[in-house]
Amino acid sequence: MTQCRSSGSYAIPDRVVDTSVMAALVFGESRAEEARQLTTGSVLYAPRLFKYELTNVGWRKALRTPALRDEVLHRLERGLALDIRLRDVSHPAVFRVALATDLTTYDASYLHLSRALGIPLLTFDRRLAAAVAR
Repeated sequence: MTQCRSSGSYAIPDRVVDTSVMAALVFGESRAEEARQLTTGSVLYAPRLFKYELTNVGWRKALRTPALRDEVLHRLERGLALDIRLRDVSHPAVFRVALATDLTTYDASYLHLSRALGIPLLTFDRRLAAAVAR
């Protein structure tokens, strides 16, 4: 069952959002505007590992461009403060999803949460998007 909230004359679905979408938004990547449009107005959910993954993206960016470390840290702090509802996942279920889809357990956790909550998953990751489509 898809969860929705009413906004005037149409329903806005809640969504699971993965790190690829939020990293684009938080760090001002090329798909930032698309990420903003996809997430605006929705209640966003992610597995608890989300903050670790977003921090890792920031760390890699800071290593690649040391002159931007302060800016990256500032954006990371703002991103970590966003209202994303973090949820525990069933690790045995994630394991099964990973085996069935050939995804990493990290990516499988987003797909599992989406399925468990019955709500769409937003991702810019091609392999994860292909698994969602199957």
